Amino acid sequence: MLKKLNQVIEYIEDHLTDDLQLKKISEYVQVSDYHFRTVFFHLAGMTLSEYIKNRRLAEANRDLLRGEKVTDVAYKYRYQSLDGFTRAFTKWSGILPSEVAKKQASKSFPKLTFLITVQGGKSMRYKVVEMPTFYLAGVSKRVPMQFVGVNNEIVELAKSITEEQRKEMHALQNIEPYQVVNASYNADSEFEKEEGELTHMIGVLTTNGDSNNLLEKVKVEAATWAVFPNEGSFPETMQNTMAQIYAEWLPSADYELICAPNFSFTKMSENKKNYAYCEIWIPVQKKKVIDKSS
Repeated sequence: MLKKLNQVIEYIEDHLTDDLQLKKISEYVQVSDYHFRTVFFHLAGMTLSEYIKNRRLAEANRDLLRGEKVTDVAYKYRYQSLDGFTRAFTKWSGILPSEVAKKQASKSFPKLTFLITVQGGKSMRYKVVEMPTFYLAGVSKRVPMQFVGVNNEIVELAKSITEEQRKEMHALQNIEPYQVVNASYNADSEFEKEEGELTHMIGVLTTNGDSNNLLEKVKVEAATWAVFPNEGSFPETMQNTMAQIYAEWLPSADYELICAPNFSFTKMSENKKNYAYCEIWIPVQKKKVIDKSS
């Protein structure tokens, strides 16, 4: 996967002035669109479309410094109008494109190179679990995609759960991991947007699909999950494990992501302050072997 990520970077560099279609990019390296864009997002810290936009604007800045006309540069980098380019460039650089050559203003955004650094030979514990069809039953809301720090929208969602809803969750849960989980799904266009949302649910796993006035239910088809247990200071250990999954495990594993909810749970220690046992469940499938001889 690491080699494929760097192949994509070179492909983007060669086609910055072309009509880059995001789904064509994942097809170029023969992996699923969802898997590729999700791994890219976690490793790069930005969406694939945002990376392409930043690279185009950086190259546009270089062209403007060389004295090329603003209109020519705008259409060269696939903007549909001069106004659209001006707004995007000004937001990105803090200066109007027409002023770049005059002020010799320069802002750079170098191309990425993906590397994996293994520190201290640390291995990851994980297990693979085959799950039957089940339902997520709980309360949910659309929240901003956020992978660092506290997501205040999720905090508010947790506070909104009533005691009656908690009792109903407890009565319904009948399948592992037998815990109240935080589940995420239905991200905007699989991370295509620069600023998107996803649905976050706090709830339980159950095989009971009957309608319920207290809780929402989301059907999840039978699939495979890679489960990563971790224990230590919270939330640092859990966040570090999540980062390691995307930065080290997925690029080298025989599995790829599928479009299904991922979820996690946390059990705080009663004896140690800010210490917890956590599990992160990531939906995956075996990577498909592509016959290159055909």
